[in-house]
Amino acid sequence: MNTATRRGNRLGLALVGLLLTVLGGAAVARSLGLLPQNWAPAAEPLVNGPVLAFFSRSWAWWAVAAGAVVLAVLALRWLLVQGRRATVSSLRLETGPGGVTEITANGVAEAVTAEITASPAVLSATADLTGSPHAPEVRLRLVAGEDARIGEIKEHLAGVAIPHMRDALETDRLPAVARVTLKG
Repeated sequence: MNTATRRGNRLGLALVGLLLTVLGGAAVARSLGLLPQNWAPAAEPLVNGPVLAFFSRSWAWWAVAAGAVVLAVLALRWLLVQGRRATVSSLRLETGPGGVTEITANGVAEAVTAEITASPAVLSATADLTGSPHAPEVRLRLVAGEDARIGEIKEHLAGVAIPHMRDALETDRLPAVARVTLKG
């Protein structure tokens, strides 16, 4: 999940929380009789004559339907954004008077995938570079045999594949997350 998605989640949850807090506070204030009694009498049921009269108008239900559609579209957008990952397409390694050295993220991902699958414990692997071109991160998905030792896979990643990738990207820090699935 990228930074914009996390920021959007925090903002959206804060707004929903604020709205629910205000509505809950209004309900408590009404039940305690703290609101003007000519506007929201505490002794009457919530769905009283004026509320029923309001919803007996045909346009009120159209407004409710429009609000529901807007809410559904916002919820669908939020759901689709959750799966989005910020992948890096290319990385600029060096810029100078001699030119620019740029590599594609797919090329680096294919190289690390080939290096990981060279381990006898790994059946298949995929890799993605995420983050930003200035601070890349690697996401690995490995499928290993059921009898594979996780320690062996970890040693191969930490001792061979990730250091080679760090060297290729010319960076001292390369956060990596590996998801290992065992297959029988």
